Amino acid sequence: MNEAFAQMFRQMMESGQEMARTFNPGLETFSAKGFEKFFPTMPADMMEMWFGKTFNRDGLDAKTRLLLTIGALTVLGAQAEPQLRLAIRHALSAGAKQREIAETIWQMSMFGGLPAMQKALEIAQSVFAETQENDA
Repeated sequence: MNEAFAQMFRQMMESGQEMARTFNPGLETFSAKGFEKFFPTMPADMMEMWFGKTFNRDGLDAKTRLLLTIGALTVLGAQAEPQLRLAIRHALSAGAKQREIAETIWQMSMFGGLPAMQKALEIAQSVFAETQENDA
């Protein structure tokens, strides 16, 4: 990243932080960790509308799109934990099996590396455990 871009990025971040302080001072210390718990999984019809065949009726279904999303988030280093947890929960609701989710993550080790795969698998395992607790 060159210095001009780094400066522009710093200015954008400072502007965003100032805007958050203006709108709500509590947002200044906001953490997205655990935020995904506010959003339960959506009904299958809604998932198909948002993730499924709305834009391409002959295209991918919601389950496939969500598995692809999990793969992409894994390759990014599994650093978007709330988004990955949400995508995993939605994939389960869309009919994906735990094994399919794990295999999607394992496949991404070739592209994102072993640390990214390991982190994503840890996140997936915790979602699987939460799902089993909720079902019990």
